[in-house]
Amino acid sequence: MASLKALKIRIGSVKSTQKITKALNMVAASKLRRAQQNATAARPYSERMTDVVASLASRITPGPQSPKLLAGTGKDDTHLIIVATSDRGLAGAFNSNIVRAARRKADDLIAQGKTVLFYIVGRKGRPVIQRLYGRSIIAQYDTSEMKNPTYADAQRIAKDIVDRYATDGIDVVHLAYANFRSTLVQEPTVEQIIPVAPRRPSDEAAEPVAAHKAAAPAAVEYEPDEEEILADLLPRNIAVQVYRALLENQAGFYGSQMTAMDNATRNAGDMINRLSIQYNRTRQAVITTELIEIISGAEAL
Repeated sequence: MASLKALKIRIGSVKSTQKITKALNMVAASKLRRAQQNATAARPYSERMTDVVASLASRITPGPQSPKLLAGTGKDDTHLIIVATSDRGLAGAFNSNIVRAARRKADDLIAQGKTVLFYIVGRKGRPVIQRLYGRSIIAQYDTSEMKNPTYADAQRIAKDIVDRYATDGIDVVHLAYANFRSTLVQEPTVEQIIPVAPRRPSDEAAEPVAAHKAAAPAAVEYEPDEEEILADLLPRNIAVQVYRALLENQAGFYGSQMTAMDNATRNAGDMINRLSIQYNRTRQAVITTELIEIISGAEAL
């Protein structure tokens, strides 16, 4: 049986932990609202940009003169997976769920005989990927100084990805991140961002208006010039998708951290109650033992 002193020390330790988890819960809750607003505001532009570029991809005939970011390299041998996680923990399974989704995608591709490489954004995804896939990590973008994601950060990541796509023999690029749904639900997502995937029939069936527009035989006109427009539009689309992923991750991280710290605070309270009951029972047993010893001694006299 634990001594009274040991129980008292443990109760004090759990109370200190409870104060920390409660403070982290309050901080995450205060930052979640702004992060959620940013993620929600970025979605319409990102989705519309995807639709526009996907519509262009469905209208081109792949060839040597086609932009690689739009039509691809003509091969499907080497895949790059961008694993975007946070730099901090104490957020439940938030980071591990993103890594798990990336691993499932990588394992599927490897089973098909493809070569898989990884580009790490954030620190929490690297240890597992490095342990399982060794030298497949080609680069890591440091986000430790990134308090709030900006479009400039996304542009730098996108430029690095586009440069590596052009020089490192990469055929397809996927982006793994957590799609924020609510404080309790962050959906791990793996999307192909290079080359742009044309609209699928199922997507058109789900959106009758978009399907009608996609089915129209109208040609696409470029002003001032097709090459100039696509040279600006395609890298910008990559940056927009990366920016959205960073914003979704930030909202998902704070939502997951708020939930995790709330659960931790409640668990600490339950532990304090159990330890307090054990402390009181132990104290009562000590008092009873001392009384019995006093009474026994008095009777012996």
